[in-house]
Amino acid sequence: MGEPARRPAGVAPSILAADFGRLGEQVGLVLDAGARTIHVDVMDGHFVPALSMGPAVVTALAEQVHGAAGYLDVHLMVERPERHIGAFADAGADGITIHVEATPHANYALAAVRDAGCRAGLALNPGTPAESVRELVDDLDLVLCMTVNPGWGGQAFLPGSPAKLERLRGLLRAGTALEVDGGIDATTAGPCARAGATVFVAGSAVFGAPDPAAALRAIAEATSG
Repeated sequence: MGEPARRPAGVAPSILAADFGRLGEQVGLVLDAGARTIHVDVMDGHFVPALSMGPAVVTALAEQVHGAAGYLDVHLMVERPERHIGAFADAGADGITIHVEATPHANYALAAVRDAGCRAGLALNPGTPAESVRELVDDLDLVLCMTVNPGWGGQAFLPGSPAKLERLRGLLRAGTALEVDGGIDATTAGPCARAGATVFVAGSAVFGAPDPAAALRAIAEATSG
């Protein structure tokens, strides 16, 4: 497979916070509001405490998202992610992000993502130094900086995150996407954008709002200020 044409950008609503009884409707709502990156959080109950969705959800959304010229951004919070790349690529993922802490074979896993025709992302937990990406910058298309600890709900945005984003941006090639995930809303998105972030994952701040479309637009406006 060749390199996907789509690229992650802007506010990326996380369907983990959506109403799964109305998932297609809610994804359609944020696509209509301007979102072009849909974030899919996959958790295995081992690497992180929670357990979430698998490739079937990606398959269910792929036609809808791609029909809107959108990008399916799959975030694997799982142990040994290299074992699951093929299934998510086959399901319709455009990008697959693995955690540097979840495998001893990050270089191999990133290569496998690209070989599957997807953009390759590398995620870092809050306690993982920005420097850990240095040896992998030529092997990835996106870096995801976690701005809370993954797998636990209700956490506040970590105040040191913008400084870490600045360090990451200084290590990355031009054109590499820099994504943030955790506690992102209209208040925290702006400082992250000024620190160099280009993709902003927002779950409850979008789908938990009375008007998800308005919430998405508010976050997008904050990133452009």
